[in-house]
Amino acid sequence: MMATDPWGIDDGYDDVHGQWHPTPPETAEALRRAMGADPGPEAPPTGRPLWIVAAGTAPALLGPCGLTLEDGTELAPVTTLPPDLPLGYHDLHPTDGGPTTRLIVSPGACHLPPHLRAWMLTVQLPACRSAGSWGVGDAADLARIGAWAGSRGAGMVAVNPLHAPLPLDPVEPSPYYPSSRRWRNPLYIRIDQVPGASDDPIVAELAEQAHRLNDDRVIDRDRAWALKRRALERLWERRGRDPGFARWRVEGGRDIDDYATFCALAEHHGGGWSGWPEEHRHPGSREVATFAARRAERVSFWAWLQYLLDQQLRRAGEALPLLTDLAIGVDPDGADAWMLQDLLALGTRVGAPPDVFNRAGQDWGLPPFVPWKLREAAYEPLARLWRAALGGGGGGVRIDHVMGLFRLYWLPPGIGATDGAYVRYRGDELLAVLAVESVRAGAVVVGEDLGTVEPTVRTVLADANVLAYKLVWFEDEPPEQYPAQALAGVTTHDLPTIAGAWTGADDEDQRAAGVEPDPSAMDDLRRRLRDVSGRPADAPLEDVIVDVHARLAAGPCSLVAATIEDGLAVPERPNLPGTTSERPNWSFGLPVSLEKALDHPLLGRVADALQR
Repeated sequence: MMATDPWGIDDGYDDVHGQWHPTPPETAEALRRAMGADPGPEAPPTGRPLWIVAAGTAPALLGPCGLTLEDGTELAPVTTLPPDLPLGYHDLHPTDGGPTTRLIVSPGACHLPPHLRAWMLTVQLPACRSAGSWGVGDAADLARIGAWAGSRGAGMVAVNPLHAPLPLDPVEPSPYYPSSRRWRNPLYIRIDQVPGASDDPIVAELAEQAHRLNDDRVIDRDRAWALKRRALERLWERRGRDPGFARWRVEGGRDIDDYATFCALAEHHGGGWSGWPEEHRHPGSREVATFAARRAERVSFWAWLQYLLDQQLRRAGEALPLLTDLAIGVDPDGADAWMLQDLLALGTRVGAPPDVFNRAGQDWGLPPFVPWKLREAAYEPLARLWRAALGGGGGGVRIDHVMGLFRLYWLPPGIGATDGAYVRYRGDELLAVLAVESVRAGAVVVGEDLGTVEPTVRTVLADANVLAYKLVWFEDEPPEQYPAQALAGVTTHDLPTIAGAWTGADDEDQRAAGVEPDPSAMDDLRRRLRDVSGRPADAPLEDVIVDVHARLAAGPCSLVAATIEDGLAVPERPNLPGTTSERPNWSFGLPVSLEKALDHPLLGRVADALQR
């Protein structure tokens, strides 16, 4: 039977085949050191008291306590909690002078509309370039996709993580290796919607150069960002007074100021924070404050970019609610790691143990939160993150590797992916905070639960109204037997498209990138397509694509999704795991312009097949 030490380190795990893998002693020792055990106590500090209560209940207190609500309202001392406390984060102050307790009032489950039954289109936004794009799909393109999908009866548009990369050249292509998950990629700003752009001759010249980038199938982020940055700097210099920006920045508080300061520092030093002078390596230092004051104009510029993007993405969400995607972690040299460094196990990475698709395991290079430090912070960093990701407006968020709410596979320095260990988090508390943010935003939560998953996790997630993730590529049951509380689809950004699997093009793509495909795995994918579509092996590709989605739509799942790549019969998957320079991962544009894509007969047939 599995055991967990006081630091949350499991003594082993069962792999996807049910085989037990004990945690190597040297791994456990290194992880304890990463969490503060060397030199230190045998168990982590207990930290500030934290109490989670169900909304509408009135539990008794051990003694009289003053109560400070999240909005600052002070209540007289009570001995029983009022049953009408609002959802959120409050503080209990014992009248005898004891430590303050963070009180979290949670609805217990995420927002989930009754009888939810909708379909959506899933897009990799950089690939969706219209005639007005500057070499990369942007917020206006996302609004255009939403308007099209909404007119065809869709309920949401699902989009790749919009997270901000390091503000440096070259631009990081992977949306799953962000500098910040809280803030977004300014590459998605639509320049012609920025005030002052329409009548600026220099911006017009830059636009002419940028539009030519759309002709290349491979996205050139570096060139696109260089042109956009020049245009944005020009418009920043010419801007008038904008009271909306001033209000927005005040509301953003320290979060936006710290992020914008990081960007200015990264520009100044020419790299991530691990290489900065010591005095700039912590956001709370006096020298960082001095730098921000001296470079106030540049700090304001980076904050302004986030303001522009926030406004444009809100407009995109008005066209059709967005299901955004939340990466599992951040670049250790990026903004979030700099701002949250006191809560992270820097030098340690998270990943995944070996499985049928990745036999050597995976090292994602992302530093994890230290469980006891995150709890001591009352989960405030995650609450702010989820609040930003959910956004409101009837959309939602897809949480990548949702099993990370319960445990993460940690890899200490110098140890490879086959010899990592699982570290536990308080999943019940994390779900309680997630439920607060989901209900307050009126937004659904989808949990990407693919890979090595403990037996009880999916049940706990279902009880919390988190939608499961069901893919044709992985499910042995027919779509009619998928659970209702789930998002159903065929594939993801990391897995073959229908065209790639059906035609064998994905095999060729893998070989070209130096990866030897698994013939039995690809045969299995084609068998699944035959089974779900009801089509023979020699059936036309487009008929298979349409019929697979029609079968999913007829099933019980609350949400069904089609990727725009499958709607256009694109053979390349957006990302091929295990490759970097061998292939332009995350950089394939759609084979046609967005205008032509939305007018493509096959995409129209897929949309018709998804009607519910």
